[in-house]
Amino acid sequence: MIVTQAVEAAKPRYRIYLDGQFAFVLYKGELRRFHIEEGQELPEESYRLIMTQILPERAKKRCMNLLQSRDYTRKQLEEKLRQGEYPEECIEEALSYVESYGYIDDRRYVRDFVEYHLQTRSRTRIQADLMRKGISKDLIEQTFTELEEMGVQQDEMAMIRDLLTKKKYCADTATSQERQKMYGFLYRKGFRSDVIARALLLDITSNSL
Repeated sequence: MIVTQAVEAAKPRYRIYLDGQFAFVLYKGELRRFHIEEGQELPEESYRLIMTQILPERAKKRCMNLLQSRDYTRKQLEEKLRQGEYPEECIEEALSYVESYGYIDDRRYVRDFVEYHLQTRSRTRIQADLMRKGISKDLIEQTFTELEEMGVQQDEMAMIRDLLTKKKYCADTATSQERQKMYGFLYRKGFRSDVIARALLLDITSNSL
């Protein structure tokens, strides 16, 4: 394999191209270690060492450093490693490593996320937020079902009531335009249309809510 380019990315990192194709990112010191220079051949042994030891270990450490500050889903860590331009095989090895030790667990992540936001965000909003993090719809639905079987329920009317109070909305005095505007506001937050309609037609200060 011939090193066709060694392009400085962000000090002290370089993007290395082999036979005209992007291969990986190395630090300046590693270029010296493996005698990587444009136009020179990269020995098979050096390539194998980079791909099976140097980069996989770096990817694992990157994952561990990220997980020290907060939880990540598998998909989020995968995206972080891709941003670092790690080869696909190194990404998979790093993710499998942290997963095997329980450092990432999408099922646990979803359970914690749903429980934390259950009484402050609509079910639709929670689902959308989790799907943006790479969680499957099936796993989200399964988590909601498990919580419901345990007797944990959402109270969308109570959540809407709190929002209407903050907005100083009163169903008795609201105009048709104000109702329509508030309906759109609540609908965009993911609340069910039937619950929104009930709330907007009632005085939120009434005990009937």
